[in-house]
Amino acid sequence: MLTLFLSTDAARAAEFHQQFLSFFQVSSIWGSLGFFFWAWLQIPAQHLQEIGKDYYGRRVQKTEDLVLNMCVTPAQPLPKYIRDVLNVVHEEVSSKYYGCGLVIPECLENCWILDLGSGSGRDCYMLSKLVGEQGHVTGIDMTQEQIQVAQKFIEYHTQLFGFSKPNVEFLQGYIEKLSDAGLKDNSFDIIISNCVINLSPDKKAVLKEAYRVLKDGGEMYFSDVYADCILPEAIRTHKVLWGECLGGALWWKDLFRIAEEVGFSAPRLATAKRIPVTNAELKKVVGDFQFVSATYRLFKIPASCPKDKCCVTYNGSIRGFKEKLKFDVNYTFNEGEAVTVDGEMAAILQGSRFARAFSIKPAGKVAPCSGEDPSTKSKDNAVDPFKLTEQPVAEGTAGLAKSCCVQRQECC
Repeated sequence: MLTLFLSTDAARAAEFHQQFLSFFQVSSIWGSLGFFFWAWLQIPAQHLQEIGKDYYGRRVQKTEDLVLNMCVTPAQPLPKYIRDVLNVVHEEVSSKYYGCGLVIPECLENCWILDLGSGSGRDCYMLSKLVGEQGHVTGIDMTQEQIQVAQKFIEYHTQLFGFSKPNVEFLQGYIEKLSDAGLKDNSFDIIISNCVINLSPDKKAVLKEAYRVLKDGGEMYFSDVYADCILPEAIRTHKVLWGECLGGALWWKDLFRIAEEVGFSAPRLATAKRIPVTNAELKKVVGDFQFVSATYRLFKIPASCPKDKCCVTYNGSIRGFKEKLKFDVNYTFNEGEAVTVDGEMAAILQGSRFARAFSIKPAGKVAPCSGEDPSTKSKDNAVDPFKLTEQPVAEGTAGLAKSCCVQRQECC
């Protein structure tokens, strides 16, 4: 009977699940049993987007309402210049923040930025300060309740930052259909997203739309939750796991496949952090599957940029990164130090907003770079985020012995 009811329409499914949860949670007798049964209950795949919309629009009103801490887990400490801006963002906006990482890239002045799944607008308001009055930030979110919170504080932050007019806007819409929200081709320098793409049932459509609206040389800089294997349907269609950013987690290797199919550069891993499942009942559902919060960089490399190995020197001109720029897990650029980079990285630096911060010369026309790091010579950018987050193990111990990918060889 439940299955027949849930198959009628997504709105009724979401309403029923909310009523079902409320009934059992308020009962002192049935609380534990109710949560166990609710955790077992599955949602038809076609309803998942509406479930996510309901979850963040109605059920979750502040970060404390989340069952797990997946969507508030920072991937790395915040730099001071970002903390300073974050501290002045309105309290109501910050209280509804559900991100899983840091999505504030470098070199932002005067950029036009799009935030996919902008929620209450916290990241948008931080970025609006960092891009300056000549830059612009657009946030898009499917949840009306979140958009209303974000829009309420536009004038507040405009005055706070000393701008003569707003440089931020918020649109309601779906990140798989940016054209429906009026977003045109080649419109943005940077796209960010903070723990949102996992909530989309069609991740390739998200990346295709992102590629379309990015300018040549533009970057997609985003944090999300990834799994160490392809997740089974029982996890993918679980309401709580979906809403808590786990059910929709992509196998990290599939990101590389989708990015290549869409036309992006190979994903470059910036940060990664393991995120444990701490809730006992949900842990039973998840089993041995592992999850990581990872930040990746994708670039829309102009066709005119050659992909030849180059020797590059960082000039230290990027705000907040004068002495050192950690671009990804493979490349860290010290001011004034020449480094040999692979062909794709050379094309990224030449064809993007980073070009003015580097001196770039073909590797064959200069002396060997003194700052060349042997670990950066490989052109294989598919760094396993799970291996990156592994703790050192005792000599003679198999560090991956308990990995689900070792147990399920067909995944890897």
